[in-house]
Amino acid sequence: MIQIENLSKTFTLHNQGSAVIPVIRGAELQVAPGECIALTGASGAGKSTLMRMIYGNYLAASGRIMVGDVDVVAADPRAILTLRRYTLGYVSQFLRVVPRVATRDVVAEPLLATGSDLVAARARAEALLARLNIPQRLWSLSPTTFSGGEQQRVNIARGFAYGYPALLLDEPTASLDAQNRDTVLQMIEEAKARGAAIIGIFHDEAARARLCDREVDVTGFSPEQAA
Repeated sequence: MIQIENLSKTFTLHNQGSAVIPVIRGAELQVAPGECIALTGASGAGKSTLMRMIYGNYLAASGRIMVGDVDVVAADPRAILTLRRYTLGYVSQFLRVVPRVATRDVVAEPLLATGSDLVAARARAEALLARLNIPQRLWSLSPTTFSGGEQQRVNIARGFAYGYPALLLDEPTASLDAQNRDTVLQMIEEAKARGAAIIGIFHDEAARARLCDREVDVTGFSPEQAA
């Protein structure tokens, strides 16, 4: 479902004489439907950079990123938007929403974007919010004023509202208490069971052991290692 071939990335420091910094070189990775892969490595090794490249936020210097039948490296912006709408979900650590939009509608938006009617989309959103212990009194409010843990749970509900064939998860349990952490792990297990291909960053070792079929140390993709 996800296949990365000979992928490289550089950053150009325009405020430092346009110095070019290589950060990833020769990355290779395959993730099958129903498989969960953990990206590991020290802080700064390139885990988040690789995830952002897969999602199309960062441009690659070379190589291929196939998500289904779309090469993210070569795809135009419209194709990337379509990929994100129907195929590739991304749960980041931080909730970014339009202010004053009700929480239930923030969660329902991916379903509405893929053709669900409003009643069904809101019902799905409310079921997820209840499962993640977001109080019903908050569903009609904007999540911009919620606590960090509440915002993360809203972000998770939004990311799991639609059944994406592929998912990118960036520390999905980082700010959660034990009960909500277990709920999120169950949701990830359910996504695996329906066949989603998942790449995640999990600093929680117990979560990695429970969820992940294997680990990939991105340090092996550093320019120094590839040289």
